Amino acid sequence: MAERSFAREVEKLRLGEGETFSGEGILAITKALLENGVGYVGGYQGSPISHLMDVLADAQSILGELGVHFEASASEATATAMLAASVHYPIRGAVTYKSVVGTNVASDALSNLASGGVTGGSLIIVGEDYGEGSSIMQERTYAFAMKSQVWMLDPRPNLPSIVQSVGQGFELSEASNTPVMLQVRIRSCHVHGHFTASNNKRPNMSVSEALENPKRDLNRIVLPPATYLHEDEKLTKRWPAAEKYILENNLNEEFGDPAGKVGLIIQGGNYNTVIRALNRLELANIYGDTDVHILCLNAVYPLCESQILSFSEGKDAIFVIEEGQPNFMEQSIGHMLYKNGSKTKLEGKGMLPLGGELTGQVVLDGLASFFKAHVPGLLPASKGAHNEPELKMPDLSKILPPRPPGFCTGCPERPIFAATKLVEQELGKHHIASDIGCHLFSIMPPFDLGATTMGYGLGPASASAFHNENKDGRKSISFVGDGGFWHNGVASSIGNAVFNKNDGVIVIVDNYYSAATGGQDILSSRANNKTKQTQNSITKAVQGMGVKWVRQLDRTYDVTKMRDTLKEALSSQEEGPKVIVASSECMLNKQRRVKPQLAKDVKEGRRVERPRFGVDEDVCTGDHACMRLSGCPSLSVKDTGDPLRDDPVAAIDQTCVGCGNCGEVADAAVLCPSFYEARVVSNPTGAERRRANRANKIMSWLQKRRYAQQVVLS
Repeated sequence: MAERSFAREVEKLRLGEGETFSGEGILAITKALLENGVGYVGGYQGSPISHLMDVLADAQSILGELGVHFEASASEATATAMLAASVHYPIRGAVTYKSVVGTNVASDALSNLASGGVTGGSLIIVGEDYGEGSSIMQERTYAFAMKSQVWMLDPRPNLPSIVQSVGQGFELSEASNTPVMLQVRIRSCHVHGHFTASNNKRPNMSVSEALENPKRDLNRIVLPPATYLHEDEKLTKRWPAAEKYILENNLNEEFGDPAGKVGLIIQGGNYNTVIRALNRLELANIYGDTDVHILCLNAVYPLCESQILSFSEGKDAIFVIEEGQPNFMEQSIGHMLYKNGSKTKLEGKGMLPLGGELTGQVVLDGLASFFKAHVPGLLPASKGAHNEPELKMPDLSKILPPRPPGFCTGCPERPIFAATKLVEQELGKHHIASDIGCHLFSIMPPFDLGATTMGYGLGPASASAFHNENKDGRKSISFVGDGGFWHNGVASSIGNAVFNKNDGVIVIVDNYYSAATGGQDILSSRANNKTKQTQNSITKAVQGMGVKWVRQLDRTYDVTKMRDTLKEALSSQEEGPKVIVASSECMLNKQRRVKPQLAKDVKEGRRVERPRFGVDEDVCTGDHACMRLSGCPSLSVKDTGDPLRDDPVAAIDQTCVGCGNCGEVADAAVLCPSFYEARVVSNPTGAERRRANRANKIMSWLQKRRYAQQVVLS
């Protein structure tokens, strides 16, 4: 169950020749794939292209009508290896995943694919997750393109350019027998716009037809001595063919006045930001028209030397606007200019930050510095470098408290870490290895658990060196999610621990979905999926890998049981890893599934009962230990207005989803009995109404009696 359904939007994929397609970038990419006769599509979800996988999943009936095979890949390596179907056969294939973490996983398959080369067009759509809002380490995909000698497109972030780049990517791949990366940033994925559609095309050859007519070209198999010939082919045939296609088909665009004494060389993905900065400097209008000469590289690798030199000829200075570090493009362009004896001054990272996202203000400041240094007369004299007043923003870090990322309200992973904190309070600190996924938020307050994170599914592997020779000594604790478990952890973490007889405790956090990427189904999902096999047991898989000590917990909200199971694992004398499979459905996905059904039942008059939790103000002592062990966003404080009480009491707000974690934590920690559970009933039965009326009358009588007995001092 994905976080968003595209069931309605995918009908736009049926639009034909001359019709206007309007929508989101990811939907446009899917339409472009169909218009260009793609034969198969795969991929792995991850920001910012998770929704592209969701679109493809919702469009399977349309894909099926065209004979296009689609599958959700087990990992990015699986997706890239899938492109092997285009090595010997003239079938166009496309895969998609998040970069740079996805490209890391895919790099082995990518190297092999790039070495042998392809016959059919092969497109790798990578979501470039770079910048301050990213959730991953800050690296760029560009290095992978250079390392493996695959070409990279970085189209301008508007729908016509993105759609055109999909078709050009396939053609470039076929013209040069090389896989092509199509890099799309968050803005490209979610930009809205329109373009003129074309008819969808059936693939020239389907994967079924390829199976019936098997082919084999020994020269494309990655095996010595062909591997040595592949490198030569890349340099003497594929690269020149790629440059020829890029130049003849005008993949890169020029804007502005070629007679200008300065020029900008920019990545296509940053075009909008550059134009907006020029507009703020009064050097471009709102439509993007400008006299500043710009070479917009929609194909950022390979760089075509003849085009770079032609653009630079007669110019005093060139400004390369390139995101991230190392500055691969700037270095290459500088080498071209130096080698050919050019006197043109090259500027780049000296006027831009070495790292970080090229935001509007960053580009504005860089351009202003460049023009001041080389063509000061170009800037409007009356307004200087900026035509907008600079806003002085207060330092919010000194005003507002920090807001680190945390678990959702009712998240079933929260009690797992509350139990871990209780265990540490009793047994002392442990080395805890974290993993990629929602459970990584345990590193932040209020839990403050976890020392490392080494990659998706590698949490237990990152603790493998911590092997205590003393069987009575302290053990490491490591976490891995169900998504990471199936992605990589089965062999790399669990199998590794079994083989090496590692004695640590491994907690597999099973929330039924690949929750962190949007709630996509995985092998162990409980839901029935029409096109996938789900409901595969993690416990059985772990036992199949050879783990002897396994405990399955089917309700993580039972903090006491979770705590006791952890203590049992940490004190076990059995050899080998101790694995706890902690299972409860992701609350966010559960609410997406349950809320619409409950609302429908209430509207149609059916009885609906929902749990709600509260805090008895008269019992609560105000020590707030419950919050320090829970951290639930719905658990807050409330001033009772009682002058005799110094501290505010705990309170549960209207966002409560009735998971009961706060009360469970309080009970397990022996904090206080102030938590209570109530039941909210919609459309109650007649008997329930009568009981409620009687109860209200009795309580009203008791309250009046109590008030009558109070002593009033006048």
